Amino acid sequence: MSQNSLSAYAQDLVADVLATAEAENATAPDTFTRRVLDELEQAGEIENTFTAYHKAHGLEVNGYGTNESLGTLDLFITHFSLRPEEDRLPRAQVETLFKRLTTFVRRCRDGLARDIDESSDVHDMCVAVEKALPDAPRIRLFLLTDVVSTVSTLPPGDLDGLTVTHEVWDLNRLHRLASSGTLSEPIAVDFDPPLPCLATPETDRNYSVFLAIIPGQELADLYGKHGTRLLELNVRSFLQTKGGVNRGIRDTLLHSPDRFLAYNNGITATASTVEFTQLPGGGQAISRIHDLQIVNGGQTTASIHYAHTRDKADLSRVHVQMKLTRVSPDRLQEIVPEISKYSNTQNKVTVVDFSSNHPFHVGIEKITRSLWAPAADGSGQETRWFYERARGQYTDALARERTPANQRKFKGLHPLAQKFTKADAAKYIHSWAGLPYLVSRGAEKNFRELMMRMGDNAPDVNNSFGQRLIAKAILFKATDKLVAARDFGGYKINITSYSIARIAEATNRRIDLDRIWREQRLSPALATALEDLCVPVREVIVNPLRGGTNIGEWAKRPDCWEAVLAIPWTVPDDLVAELAEQPLEDSAPVALDDTTTGDVASVMAIPAPEWFAVARWAKETRNLQPWQRQLAETVGRYVNNSWTVTDKQATQALRLMDEAKRLGFHANS
Repeated sequence: MSQNSLSAYAQDLVADVLATAEAENATAPDTFTRRVLDELEQAGEIENTFTAYHKAHGLEVNGYGTNESLGTLDLFITHFSLRPEEDRLPRAQVETLFKRLTTFVRRCRDGLARDIDESSDVHDMCVAVEKALPDAPRIRLFLLTDVVSTVSTLPPGDLDGLTVTHEVWDLNRLHRLASSGTLSEPIAVDFDPPLPCLATPETDRNYSVFLAIIPGQELADLYGKHGTRLLELNVRSFLQTKGGVNRGIRDTLLHSPDRFLAYNNGITATASTVEFTQLPGGGQAISRIHDLQIVNGGQTTASIHYAHTRDKADLSRVHVQMKLTRVSPDRLQEIVPEISKYSNTQNKVTVVDFSSNHPFHVGIEKITRSLWAPAADGSGQETRWFYERARGQYTDALARERTPANQRKFKGLHPLAQKFTKADAAKYIHSWAGLPYLVSRGAEKNFRELMMRMGDNAPDVNNSFGQRLIAKAILFKATDKLVAARDFGGYKINITSYSIARIAEATNRRIDLDRIWREQRLSPALATALEDLCVPVREVIVNPLRGGTNIGEWAKRPDCWEAVLAIPWTVPDDLVAELAEQPLEDSAPVALDDTTTGDVASVMAIPAPEWFAVARWAKETRNLQPWQRQLAETVGRYVNNSWTVTDKQATQALRLMDEAKRLGFHANS
């Protein structure tokens, strides 16, 4: 890593954070925290993150996360200095910051939430941490900072019997992540003792194959340490223990561990470099693997980890066969997804390549690199929106402009405010499509949902698609600023996404995206409407219909969307006057498979008047939950307009109909 590149990264990092904080009416530390967490979530390091700042005597915290893949509870604390090249973070200060974070966890366990205002996002964080503690196998503490730390980590600790690990994400480590051009930091694994292996004849200079047996405990430990990062190039998603294959894995691990090697198909892994050591009796053994990825056998790996951590399975007699393919580093992104694609045949699943090389993302990058956006400031200077198909592309492109003058020119043509990522694009698409509850589930989960809904049917990414995607970006960013200016105190992204989804639904998606593209801004009528709408939307989000429900969790549920849809809000006349005559054609990949489930078909077969009738009956009799009454009205509207409900809506709708009939509702009542 050159000092010059690190220096340039540090300057750009601070400038970007300050510019974003000013634009979003947020503090610099909060903006830095959210930026780093988004990057770490996209890298697979963390999941389900939530930012909320709280500081009191002896404690401090900037956010938390729950990692479903590892079962860990993650806590975050931020040190943002504004002087990354001048300051250093000494060991004593690192220890103090981690100590303050540990104190916060202890206070949560002792009921800190009772001392916090129930309407604040800090209260939600305290409640969530308190609830997560009893079930978490370990706690991970993260220190996020824009300066160089003198220590990269601290030894593990203990909190009431729970293992506590410490991770420092300082300037050096963040720079490595941003400039690596890969999904995350490469995984390097040492084997002690080495794994004896058999090498197959080499037929292609770009790859070679080795066969080995890996102990089950070692595989479980690998997953426990790296989680889904091991599976980044695996086109399958872990199906959990609901699938027959995974139940079989669990049963074998618990009852017949000696037979696991015979029963299980093993794993297929890839690497860029494999190091060997010679065995005393002849032959070779694998001592180290660089860029390890498990491209088939994700279910096996995760199931072994879960059986060990949750079911206390003894893995001492469990062994797993491994086919390891060494692929030349310059061919990894090309060959590895193909290995994964053709290896994954155990269960019928949608083949989705989550890497940056998916044709959909390649298409967006190609379009945005050639698409000139109209000058928005009257200067006549056209600009481009920069799509980061892979992490660090913007920084790399800027670095290739060697001179300061050329770099200033690059920034003028590609403003930082017009840079957006894959995760950002998923937020824009799903908000417009009426899926704000998916956006609320976090950047990585929302992105994965987008890719799974797309399946193999990527839309045609042409100029029109690119312009309208950028229009959605402008819509999202502008709404985000309007919400920030309201100073609601939390849940900004949820309010933003739900407000966009609600106004898109209310206008039947006739908001003129082409006009937004041409003008590179929202019309005054649209901005005023959103500014008005975000207030009642916020009230629904921060007041869950089910008592005791965490606000953050509430925002992730379709029930919340149904409640927002029920807001009695009318499109203002001045906005109606500028709507397009017809809904804009939108080929964004949000539709589910053409085949509907039996529940969906059953719901669609019930006439709309019957759904409206059950809603009226429930309101008059005070039967059913409020959200169920709203769902009945929504389903009635969908059926009346021949719109297809979602699988989850259908399941809930049939349940409420059955419950209504049990309580005395009749279709002719």
